[in-house]
Amino acid sequence: MLLLNLAVATVLVFITFLIHFIGLVGLSALIRNRHVHHVNISTVAGQGAAILFIVFSLFALHSLEIWVYTFVYRMLGIFPDIGTAVYFSTSAFTTVGFGDVVIGKDWRMLGAAESMNGFLLIGWSTAFLVSITAKVRVLEARIEELEEDSEDRS
Repeated sequence: MLLLNLAVATVLVFITFLIHFIGLVGLSALIRNRHVHHVNISTVAGQGAAILFIVFSLFALHSLEIWVYTFVYRMLGIFPDIGTAVYFSTSAFTTVGFGDVVIGKDWRMLGAAESMNGFLLIGWSTAFLVSITAKVRVLEARIEELEEDSEDRS
């Protein structure tokens, strides 16, 4: 049973990492595409809107990844209903692990793998968000420099 746990976990880790990679590449492309900007990120409100968009997009990616595990739990018959499966998956993925819903002994390695997977993906999202926020701050500093230069010339 351990080998089956590890095989299923390996497939799920691959799928969720692929989803995350594609999502982050898509977000990066969207941010770089100047024709898509509907907000002016040279303003504080625009910067806030851009960062909120990224945060909600990351939340959507994590939700999708949680649902991948949820559907596998249901397909394997590990949990009796979708509500229990999604609750356990969310609890495991976020490493909260409330403990009021536990996975059976036969599949506990899969639950542990989901926790490790979620931990890594949330960390990856955090690094991405910090990187984007730093780029927004660099843009803000450049705009301030340009404003100061134009004031000095006046």
